[in-house]
Amino acid sequence: MTAQLTFEDVTLGYDRHPAVHHLSGAVDAGALLAVVGPNGAGKSTLFRGVVGLLKPLAGRIVTPGLGPRTIAYLPQIADIDRSFPISVIDFVSTGLWRATGIFGGIGAAARKAIAQAIAVVGLTGFENRGIGTLSGGQMQRLLFARVLLQDARVIVLDEPFNAMDAKTQADLLALVAHWHAEGRTVLAALHDMEMVRAHFPQTLLLAREAVAWGATSEVLTAENLLAARRMCEAFDDTAGTCAPEHRPSRAA
Repeated sequence: MTAQLTFEDVTLGYDRHPAVHHLSGAVDAGALLAVVGPNGAGKSTLFRGVVGLLKPLAGRIVTPGLGPRTIAYLPQIADIDRSFPISVIDFVSTGLWRATGIFGGIGAAARKAIAQAIAVVGLTGFENRGIGTLSGGQMQRLLFARVLLQDARVIVLDEPFNAMDAKTQADLLALVAHWHAEGRTVLAALHDMEMVRAHFPQTLLLAREAVAWGATSEVLTAENLLAARRMCEAFDDTAGTCAPEHRPSRAA
């Protein structure tokens, strides 16, 4: 299969402190890939690199035929300012900015697409509600609606199933399965290993570097999960800054 994303010895971090280092591998077009690992493993940092919000300290991320505007990104709820005075319908409409521009007009076809996206995620009737009034599950539905409008070939979901009830989780998992069936490439950072085993055929186990990457049944072994936890615990966040070409020190 053709690679949709390729990581070539990629190191990502902040102020020259690596959070993900020396990652190499490829994500095939149409893959449904879970990215898992302990807290602090670098999952969100990796995704910020994929969508172009963070420049690698070393190496490169190759996205043939793609650019930041052709990749849809669902951030964590914590990254959204829910105090901002914007309605559900206006928030969802920002998913069209790639096609219309920030100041582009919204015609009849666009309004229909917005209404359909809101309906698909089960928020019909909430159009004029402020986003600050939504529950956690409703907010996740809202973020999925915006991704729907982007109609992207690559979809990057950072902790997409947090703070939601079982019905919302099932509805949004069905949407992810639909995207996969359409041949889109989907990457999702997740914590629920049973969900990963049930719904995601490919997994990258990350602990600041790749512990294992491949078929989910082969990656999510007890040995690999223990190794990932120990690797994250051993990493010294107080160590001095590292030049991009150097690996950070780790306790023996």
